[in-house]
Amino acid sequence: MKFAVITFPGSNCDHDIYYAVGTVMGADVDFVSHHETSLAGYDVVLLPGGFSYGDYLRCGAIARFSNIMPAVIEFAKAGKPVFGTCNGFQILLEAGLLPGALKPNAQLKFVCDTIPLNVCQTETMFTNAYEKDTCIQLPIAHGEGNYYCDEETLAQLKENKQIIFTYAGENPNGSLENIAGITNEAGNVLGMMPHPERAMEELLGSTDGVKFFQSIINHLRKVTV
Repeated sequence: MKFAVITFPGSNCDHDIYYAVGTVMGADVDFVSHHETSLAGYDVVLLPGGFSYGDYLRCGAIARFSNIMPAVIEFAKAGKPVFGTCNGFQILLEAGLLPGALKPNAQLKFVCDTIPLNVCQTETMFTNAYEKDTCIQLPIAHGEGNYYCDEETLAQLKENKQIIFTYAGENPNGSLENIAGITNEAGNVLGMMPHPERAMEELLGSTDGVKFFQSIINHLRKVTV
């Protein structure tokens, strides 16, 4: 199994997620530049956090037009796992791979903290290693994480069980229904504002991110047997 970490100008969590997957989980992982046009040979695509293209125009709006994104979109359409955290979530929304939008935080301030999250669905390729009704601790660091969608989309998210993570404590950004992470209808594309890659070692305060990446590995092992 091979992971691709997509790097954009302004990415600053690419090394975090590379370390989480490569060093902690022991998986095969490469950095893949936004200049590239192919994802051949990869099994998972990871879009890291940061400030792609300086967040000019709108978070993720310019990155969406990078050379690599048509390949990411085709990768997702093929049913392969695509994960975006923070800015990666913003890019997935801009690319139309996930429904809804992310607005500036309700308090109009950058938030940086470690917060409790509910794992709402555990029968997914991203959460199968967690137990049901689990509450985990993950870091957040964003200025535009206020998730919003219209009523019809929200009803679909609920009906299709696409809401994967919700904020368990105080809502840090004003997100609709405390939503912290969602999937597409097919379940193979996940975007979330919290950073599981920053919760891989006790030294950093939590290892709750380990089961997130273990879930992806579990899924890959299952489908390749």
